[in-house]
Amino acid sequence: IAKVFEVVQVVKIPVIGIGGIMNVNDVLEFLITGATAIQVGTANFIDPDIAERLVTDLDEYLKRNHIPDIKQIIGSIDLSG
Repeated sequence: IAKVFEVVQVVKIPVIGIGGIMNVNDVLEFLITGATAIQVGTANFIDPDIAERLVTDLDEYLKRNHIPDIKQIIGSIDLSG
């Protein structure tokens, strides 16, 4: 996640977050850090339905928190402390 943040700061192209994504909280961490997409790898071997579940869980999160557009959370990390 730290590397995604570093890369997002210096490139002008979309960045894909990968590594260790197992649940919607992992997805949110990458998106908030600035990734515009995520890749699920090994988790597919553990749970072949994970991609569908992550999409559903992310949609539910957005609705529950009244976020109409996922773009509102991409890069929304607040480092002001």
